[in-house]
Amino acid sequence: MTDRGGSQRIPRPASARAGRAPAWAHVDPADRRFSLADVRTAALRFAAPRRIEAPSTARPAAVLVAFFDEEDEARVILTKRPESMPSHQGEIAFPGGKFEPGVDRNLEDTALREAHEEIGLDPAHVEVVAELTSMTTVAGRFVLTPFVGLLDRRPVLTPDFTEVVSVFDVSVSELLDDAAYREERWDLPVALGPVALGPEAGLDRPINFFELPGETVWGATARILADFLEHLVTTGR
Repeated sequence: MTDRGGSQRIPRPASARAGRAPAWAHVDPADRRFSLADVRTAALRFAAPRRIEAPSTARPAAVLVAFFDEEDEARVILTKRPESMPSHQGEIAFPGGKFEPGVDRNLEDTALREAHEEIGLDPAHVEVVAELTSMTTVAGRFVLTPFVGLLDRRPVLTPDFTEVVSVFDVSVSELLDDAAYREERWDLPVALGPVALGPEAGLDRPINFFELPGETVWGATARILADFLEHLVTTGR
């Protein structure tokens, strides 16, 4: 049996408790395999993204949720941040970063530029098909906007090891596996770290986790994945 979960530092409060079952709990495991065409269908069926009100001190940022197809199954690209970074050390994340005025025309440009800088993904090979609803990190430092991008084949990537220690991909069916996903409910002070606020924000916050072989995805990245996968299983076919 493959060991799941990694060494990520997770500030779990003593009051943490089990959350709700995922939207795909009722889906037969045999039906949890989705192609890139399914991802495209789901992405195109998103409602117009909502722009949230954020603290005036929050900086805009963007990430790229990049999918490609292999053996007729969609896979998504993830990175692992170095322990040497000033924040989010050792976390699993999508490629992305801060909006740079004078460099980026918009947040889509930010997501594509950062993916190119971090993992060598050529923007010319990415078809951006959806902008997702933005979210604010708990500490209020960033307003994060995800973009869904499709690739026509497995990319050849060249990571910048000053920004990522590894880049890997995982299939949608693995993320939807019952052994991978869980939700917890946390009560947190606002100042406690890199958890993404969603529509249920408050004292009883949903915190998402994907326990992969050797790594744990949580925080904003897991929230984006969970929201997209919920949409995928209900609209992608």
